[in-house]
Amino acid sequence: MSTPVADMNFCPDCGGPLLPHVVGNEVRNHWFCQRCQVALHDHPRVVVTAFVACGKRLLWVQRDLDPQRGKWAIPGGFLEQGETLAEGAARELQEEAGVVLPPERLQLYMSGSITFINQLYMGFRATVNTTLCEPGVESMNCRFFTREECPWEELAYQQVNDSIQQAYDDLDSGAFAVWQAQMTGKHYALRPVSVGPGDRVPRSG
Repeated sequence: MSTPVADMNFCPDCGGPLLPHVVGNEVRNHWFCQRCQVALHDHPRVVVTAFVACGKRLLWVQRDLDPQRGKWAIPGGFLEQGETLAEGAARELQEEAGVVLPPERLQLYMSGSITFINQLYMGFRATVNTTLCEPGVESMNCRFFTREECPWEELAYQQVNDSIQQAYDDLDSGAFAVWQAQMTGKHYALRPVSVGPGDRVPRSG
């Protein structure tokens, strides 16, 4: 795994010292190599997920990779080069749970910033008429759970549980907004950016 730019002291290309980048007398949040005369950015990575429902059940996968090996999560992973957001979510869905859906079947559902791990998050949703699924090489297991069946104490990323509860709320009501989440080390907020019949007051914490 490459070293984050924030943890570097020297340029990975020439070995020269890295200095804070100053633009218009303002110190920016990235480094600059005076020898190469280039800025080094540590851009957030993009995570894409797929909320797939069959009736009132959501599809979950049990991770077979670190971190959080053995814990349950919504199918998803990092966007790869050359993919659209929906293509990445569809690929992760097939790789982790054996569910094949064309990208155009996936509807934008949630987006967000996860500042404490330097990630951007894009979630899509879709419905299927069967609970057939098969764990891939990155998964120990995969299953559709109702809210009551969901193993809440065994979820991989407890900090996003409010987003999962919102997905179950939307399944119960049949009304789906597009949601935006802001997650920092100290604050979580989820609000609708498109509003339709049945939408609720946004969650925050």
